[in-house]
Amino acid sequence: MLRPAVLAALLCAPIPALAAGGGSDSAPSTTNTSTRCAAGKIWDEKSRSCLDAKSEVFDDDARFDAVRELAYYGRADSAALVLAAMTEGDTDRVLTYRGFLARSAGDMDAAMVWYAAALAQNPDNVLARSYMAQGFVAQGRMADAEAELAEIRARGGAGTWAEASLAAAIGRGALFRY
Repeated sequence: MLRPAVLAALLCAPIPALAAGGGSDSAPSTTNTSTRCAAGKIWDEKSRSCLDAKSEVFDDDARFDAVRELAYYGRADSAALVLAAMTEGDTDRVLTYRGFLARSAGDMDAAMVWYAAALAQNPDNVLARSYMAQGFVAQGRMADAEAELAEIRARGGAGTWAEASLAAAIGRGALFRY
């Protein structure tokens, strides 16, 4: 369970602090990917230039970090292009971010399909559960959101960004605009 001080800090946090998460418990840093690169490109430090996300210079972890950063900083279209360049197939983390991007675009039905597919692969994907439940909050389905919060905690997600962001959304009864 979140400590009251932590929950209070989250509820007062600026809007971006509760946007797209990932494997980290903190917000992604701004890099040249989100500040200088055109859509579908990722900053490559070695060449000191923006390269196509499909470049063999990048592995899927680098692509995923770029997706997370771009989504966090409001560049959903760019994030979708980088996500499409991933080579790992329809893993639960790819499906989770497809759901996030669909929900961000206002397509709740598609988002729920993607989240369900991610959870079918990995029921312990607490990020997919959090995003799905934030969709429930947006739909006014608070009991469903609270049930997912309990699932997140039961599956080892206590103290994670997934738990904190969902608890904050439930506490407010509404989501932030990403």
